Amino acid sequence: MTTLTHVDGDGAPTMVDVGGKAVTARSAVAESRVRLPAAVARTLAQAGFATAKGPVFHTAIIAGTMAAKRTHELIPFCHPLGLDKCRIQITAEGDDVVIRCEVAVEHRTGVEMEALTGASVAALTVYDMCKALSHDIVIDGTRLLHKRGGKSDFGADHER
Repeated sequence: MTTLTHVDGDGAPTMVDVGGKAVTARSAVAESRVRLPAAVARTLAQAGFATAKGPVFHTAIIAGTMAAKRTHELIPFCHPLGLDKCRIQITAEGDDVVIRCEVAVEHRTGVEMEALTGASVAALTVYDMCKALSHDIVIDGTRLLHKRGGKSDFGADHER
C-alpha cells in the first residue's frame, strides 16, 4: 500500500518532518522543452536568440535560477533550501529549446522540486520572450531526469 507523505494521520495536508534525517549530498536534474513553430525557431536563431525583450536564453537562465532558489515560496510543502548549486543549460535542438536545470545541496531533503521549478520557469520565460512572434508555442516534456541522495536514487535512462 502506498502512503502519502504530505498527509497526517487525520488526512490533513502537512509538511514532512525532516528533522531526524541525516544531512547528505543531494542533487537532481530536470528538463523542459519549448516547442517553437519552425518560422519562430528560424527567426530566433537568425537574431542570435534575442528578441525585442532581450537575450532569450540568458534571461531564462536568470529566471530559472531565481525560481529554483524560491521553490519553497511557490510549492506549499517544500522546505526552504540554501542551494549549493543551480546550473541551467539551454540549447536549441531543431525547433525545440531544451532546458536542463541541475541543482545540488547538502541537506536533509532532496532538490527534485527545485530542479523541476527551475526548468519550468526557464521554459515559461522563453515562452514570454517569444510570444510576440507566435502564441503557437508549446511547453512540453517537463520531467525529472536524475535524482541522487536520500533514500533512493532515480535516473531516467531513456531519451525521447
